[in-house]
Amino acid sequence: MLPEEPGYIGNLKIKNRIVMAPMISNIGNPDGSTNENHIQYLEERSKGGFGLIITEYTFVNNRNSRGSVNELGVYDRRFIPKLRRLTERIHIHGAKTFMQLVHAGGKASQQFNRMRSFAPSSVDYVGTTPWELSQSDISEILEDFVHAARNAKDAFFDGIELHGAHGYLLSEFMAPSLNRRTDRYGGSLENRLRFPQEVLDSIRSEMDFPVGMRISLFENGDSTYDPEYGLKIADHLHNLDYVHFSAGIFNPPGSSASFYNSRTHILNKLPRRPKVTTMVVGSVVDRNDAEKVLSSADFVAVARASLADPYFATKILEKNTPIRPCIRCNQACRDLGLGEVRCTVNPDTGLENVLRPYKTHKLAGEIVLSGGGIKGMEAAMEAAKNGLKVTLYDSNHKLGGQLLSISDHRKMIEFSKLIDYYKQSLEILGVEVVLDSKNNSGLICDPDTVYPDLPEKDEIWVDSNIYKHHDQALVLSRDHRVYMSRRSLSSLDRSRVLEFEKLAAENGLEFVDHRKETFDLSIIERNQYDIRSAMVSGRELIRKYIERNSSDYL
Repeated sequence: MLPEEPGYIGNLKIKNRIVMAPMISNIGNPDGSTNENHIQYLEERSKGGFGLIITEYTFVNNRNSRGSVNELGVYDRRFIPKLRRLTERIHIHGAKTFMQLVHAGGKASQQFNRMRSFAPSSVDYVGTTPWELSQSDISEILEDFVHAARNAKDAFFDGIELHGAHGYLLSEFMAPSLNRRTDRYGGSLENRLRFPQEVLDSIRSEMDFPVGMRISLFENGDSTYDPEYGLKIADHLHNLDYVHFSAGIFNPPGSSASFYNSRTHILNKLPRRPKVTTMVVGSVVDRNDAEKVLSSADFVAVARASLADPYFATKILEKNTPIRPCIRCNQACRDLGLGEVRCTVNPDTGLENVLRPYKTHKLAGEIVLSGGGIKGMEAAMEAAKNGLKVTLYDSNHKLGGQLLSISDHRKMIEFSKLIDYYKQSLEILGVEVVLDSKNNSGLICDPDTVYPDLPEKDEIWVDSNIYKHHDQALVLSRDHRVYMSRRSLSSLDRSRVLEFEKLAAENGLEFVDHRKETFDLSIIERNQYDIRSAMVSGRELIRKYIERNSSDYL
């Protein structure tokens, strides 16, 4: 089937097969209620053509079910009026919306909950050990889910997705590695599925609207389950309108695999389509990926690509506008310990409520820009969107700036798509590009920061979290002795750390303690100059230019 074809979840018609996947945003209010920023963030994706929007995981009680700061909550009926505003704004654009319900179980944050976490069994949760749930605890949580579903329905959500993946409470019951119980909730597959099934049945007994479940098709790590077990879960649960396959429990990669992993990495491990309506997420960044997923599933869930371009769905359906591509870098989008949702290639993500629309009357005039890197290309687009006739000069023989020097071929495969996006967009906007030429008569768009190269010598000691130095260290380690501080990996998410460590071991790169060594180069920056920084700088350059010169054009 094709992405543009309508589909059904239960009796609910979805206008197309493209779903915005649930993702932590951390832009709700501290009590879990929604706000205008959160609403506009989701509304922008509904404007962008997604047939179904699934909220981020939404906690069901205010005792010990929350997983992250400023996570969306639905435990209180007082939240319903503002949640109705959210669903109304999504429905205006023809999209449907489901609320994803979660109890974080043993992974509930100790910082953001009133009570200690508990889980099916009191086992190690990567450094913490939760209490074991009693029967009365289980009954209380069951009612929490029903109450939350009731609130979601009264807020005019079109359906519910239960979060049964990623090592949260429902998946903890289903996972043999985390469920060591010997009562009616543990032991056999039927018993491990009992509590998730009770949650499903209890919601069904009260509410007649679609209910699905997100399930990890497979987990990663020791003593975890494989795709065949994930399929058994999907086949044995009943009263489900759909199953949403993700992946992972504690160890990366889960659904957010980086450029080191293959596209559609979860679909690639799906042995067969289960009996129930199926949705699959994981590294879908263009139409080819979406069509591949839809060859084996009923719906395709798109996560990071919807952050990179909120109009992803419309663009792949219309096929005539370049998509601002997700480069699977896992940089800004994975900084969610205490940060809000952001995207390395889209400075607007998470800031939708403060965006200023382009002037309804276009400016007249010409502008010359010099520098064909990210900063210059973004500046050229910004100027052209504001009505200026733009000429962009670059002394190189092709556009791309510092991206052209990326030495990691895996990274370059994805990052080069960003350069292609700019080339296509500049052409559509009528920007004249002049290569192999310098023109310093206009605005200079050189990078704000250029980090030094690593020295090339027999032994190289590196203490740097700069992305460029990670790439160079891997290349140099093939022919040189390279020692890198462990804290150099502090700018990478867990998925990229894992893959980098594997490559380092293959190349002979060794890690050391930064407190005990002297280094040839030491740069540790909390906010290093990266792609997003360059984009913001390019846009700001044009904003200031227009403010200084607007009287000449109005």
